[in-house]
Amino acid sequence: MAPLVLGIDSSTQSTKALLVDAETGQVLEERRATHPDGTEVDPRAWLAAVDEAAGPLLERAEAVAVGGQQHGMVLLDDAGEVVRDALLWNDTRSAAAATALIEEMGGAEASVEEIGSLMVASFTASKLRWVRDAEPENAARAARVMLPHDYVSLHLAEASTEPFTDRGDASGTGYYSTREEAWAPALAEAAIGRALELPRLPSVPQEIMARTAGGAAIAAGTGDNMGAALGLSLGPGDVSVSIGTSGVCAMVSDARPGDASGTVTGFADATGRFLPMTTTINASRILEAGRALLGVSHEEMSELALASVPGAHGVTLLPYFDGERTPNRPGARATLTGMSTSTTREDVARAYVEGLLCSLADGIAALEERTGTAPQRITLIGGGARSRAVQELAPAVFGREVTIAPDGEYVALGAARQAAWALAGTDEPPAWEISGSRVVSAEATPQVLEAYRALKDRTAEW
Repeated sequence: MAPLVLGIDSSTQSTKALLVDAETGQVLEERRATHPDGTEVDPRAWLAAVDEAAGPLLERAEAVAVGGQQHGMVLLDDAGEVVRDALLWNDTRSAAAATALIEEMGGAEASVEEIGSLMVASFTASKLRWVRDAEPENAARAARVMLPHDYVSLHLAEASTEPFTDRGDASGTGYYSTREEAWAPALAEAAIGRALELPRLPSVPQEIMARTAGGAAIAAGTGDNMGAALGLSLGPGDVSVSIGTSGVCAMVSDARPGDASGTVTGFADATGRFLPMTTTINASRILEAGRALLGVSHEEMSELALASVPGAHGVTLLPYFDGERTPNRPGARATLTGMSTSTTREDVARAYVEGLLCSLADGIAALEERTGTAPQRITLIGGGARSRAVQELAPAVFGREVTIAPDGEYVALGAARQAAWALAGTDEPPAWEISGSRVVSAEATPQVLEAYRALKDRTAEW
């Protein structure tokens, strides 16, 4: 009988746990538990959630790994107690701190050269600086900083275990050097004003870092985007396009990326390679906004959009409803242009879907430009990828065939694959085939992207 492994996704909203056959990748059982809302959360709530979701499955697994939301700051004191609620990736109070840290590092190019990315408010280091300035009493108590997945992994381990993490999640902290492939503890100290203990890093990605009280192996775990890439079995040049609340385009790369503009973040992945990424603030909410405006269901939204023509008879949407990160326009708002008295509901629906896809096409193009690598395969995942209009129009807007992945918990599946890898001790992760994927192609519509980019250029100074 094949061994069973447990993959856990401790995300912003919930914990998902998958019990998986280590040889085939078949999901045998799935459980979940919700997390509190908010951009700052008591991290002990995640431990209660993992006990609820993963606890009943853990005793059946021979190995376990945790994928978790990136960047979150978990501060502990000398006794290992939580100093304050964790600040999550989407807490932007540290924006000014990020700017200050970039200046202290010597500017944008110096930031990218050292940590692989331009420091932004989501990164852990900026949150450390905010605590130093806004809560000096908490900064003085802090002895150790951990990421959300580190904190959950430690909870699963034997009592004497020291904290541990992986290079993928570490590369989004702002105090890990992707140039040296090691912590840069001086950057963490500079951020908060005192030396902090940092988690242990594995010597190889598949290292067994600890054991549970029941003897199961615990792998290093990783960040959620790195876990999804592992769950999708992405190889060099493959791109995943996740359409959730935000849009994330991620490419596996053998080369260390560097982009001083901040458009592409130069994260490491969970296999020893890199995972350059672009992120948009607006993604599935664009479809929701269009659906609400037209007063239709999501399926009716797709039917309307597909009933129009490429370019929506001249109607173009720049979908920056809540500002935007790619490109960096935090104060922007959406623009719908080209309407006339003959514009139909079908045209408006089409413009919303095309606007979403064009914003993601820009993210893919930035990855291609910054890495010098043309995408080998583009895979759509996430809630927004369930839209029939998105599936049928994506290859037309992207100008490339697109793989539609079946619904699945790919972060948890990636964590399970990492656990199986640690259990096997092989040079490469186990080969798991994802059944149910399908490839979609369509005639390219470059005029749609041209109109979108022309509107983007015209509104650059608005």
